[in-house]
This record gives sequence, structure tokens and C-alpha cells, in this order.
Amino acid sequence: MSSTGTRLVVTGANGGVGRNLLTHAAASGTPAVAVVRSERAASSLTGLRGIDVRVVASDDAAGLAAVMQGASSIVHLAGILIESRDATYEQANVAATAAVVAACQRAGVPHLVLVSAIGADMHSPNRYRRSKAEGEQIVERAGLHATIIRTPILLGPGSAGAAAIVRTAGSGKAKLLGGGGYVMRPLDLDDLSRAILVACDRRTPGVHVHELAGPEPIAYRDLIQRAAAMMGREVTLGAIPIWAAKLGAALRSRVSGGGITPTVIDVITANEDVPHNADADLGITLTPLAETLAKILPGRPTT
Repeated sequence: MSSTGTRLVVTGANGGVGRNLLTHAAASGTPAVAVVRSERAASSLTGLRGIDVRVVASDDAAGLAAVMQGASSIVHLAGILIESRDATYEQANVAATAAVVAACQRAGVPHLVLVSAIGADMHSPNRYRRSKAEGEQIVERAGLHATIIRTPILLGPGSAGAAAIVRTAGSGKAKLLGGGGYVMRPLDLDDLSRAILVACDRRTPGVHVHELAGPEPIAYRDLIQRAAAMMGREVTLGAIPIWAAKLGAALRSRVSGGGITPTVIDVITANEDVPHNADADLGITLTPLAETLAKILPGRPTT
């Protein structure tokens, strides 16, 4: 990818996706500004060279617009799957997207990339999927040129999905939701970052929605077994009935005001169905699953 004429502003930059993207941007010589919500989040990015870090509240459209002046593309990564007392889907997935869109309009930014989720649907009974679709709709109606990339579980060093796989595969014995029969399409974080940078470089006119998944569909239980084998470990897998997991999650989340809820369990255990994968449309070659696993498993060589 050529970085000619490309200057990025990345929101939600302190997460695993953001750090990976900023690393790719720095390697390609693409100037980037990382936007985070707190000084604590900013301190987590101090090791990234050549990245300008700014602290702006997620709902501060004026502050965001000031940071966005002169940007060629905005990459909006901020969002949550797990709610807390301080962050709901409506705040993090909808209102924050609206603030970024308003800032783009105010600053005259020509292109926005929104990272969304496979399964986003305005008519979904699932609040998370509905909130992601509401964020997409805000972008689609804004009159901006935009690329929306819907993703499945993301795997890379430091990602939540990778941590769960390593922990479960190395446990020796684990129980999976519904026995882990649900089919996933794990996407390498490096592949997502490359796709985002291509989209920012092209800045294709109009609004384009892509579903970008990994190259290999695999049941979660088979993914755990494969990871365990690559680690030289054996793991015995059992099942937790999904209804029981939802009941327990509902009770715990009422007390804590967040965490794993029945909504989250529905998302985690859904089949990641992608009729048309957008790797060719976005101009990237997908990393084989075996190579992705080698990056995240302890003691495995990286490529």
C-alpha cells in the first residue's frame, strides 16, 4: 500500500485492533494520530514510534473535529461487546459513532472506515448486533464516503479472542458453551489492519459494506483442540448447556451491572456465516489459520 496523501486518525486506538493498526501504519510510513479517552489509555501507546497520541472524550464532537483537521481518513474502532455500569451499547456503539461522524462532517474529512461486526442487523433481537447496525446506519446516512468492515472473532497477540483460546487450550480440561459446536471464521488482526489501510489509501467514493472473515470455517471445539495440539498439550472438552450459562449470566450481570450477559453469550455462540468474503474486494491475501495460531500460542514461532 502506498501512503501517499494518506493521513489517518484512529479512534479507540488503545485496543488490540488499534495498536496493531498503528504498528502497520508506522511500518508503511503512514502518518497517524491515535485518539484515546484517557491519559491512562494514552500511556499504553508510548511504545509506538511516530504516532501522535491525543486524549479526547468519545462524545466530544468539537474536540474530535479539531484533531481530525487535515486527515484523509478516519478509522473508528471504538466500541464494546461487554457492557459495564459506565459503558452501554447505546453509548459506546451508537452515540460514540454519531460523535465521530459529526466531527468528520465538521472537519471536512473525505473518508471514514468503521469497523463493525458480522451479524449487525437493525431488526436483530440481540441488543449488541442491533447497536452495531445502528452505528452503521449513522455512517450510511451521513453523506460521507465510507468503508464499513464487519468482522468475526479477531486473533492476534493481545486480542481477547487469542487470550481465551490460549487459556482454554492450555487448561487440560474445560467446558465450552453448548459443547463448542458453533462455527467461527477467525480473522488475523494483521489481515484486518492491511484491509483498513488499503481502504484508506483507495478512499472509494460512496458507502461500501464488506464482511471480512478468516479463510477457514472451524467449530470452536476443533479450534481449541488444534491449538492444544500445536502447544503439545491435551485438553478434554465438556459442555455447559447454553440455557444454564444464560441463566447464570443474567443473575450475575444484574448484580454487577455488566459483564457477560445472555446477549454476549448469543453473540459468542452464533455461527459466523459469511456468504461472500471481502478479502479480494479489499485487496488482501488472508493468512492461513495455522499461521495465525502460531502467532498467538506460547512458544510458537511467528512468521
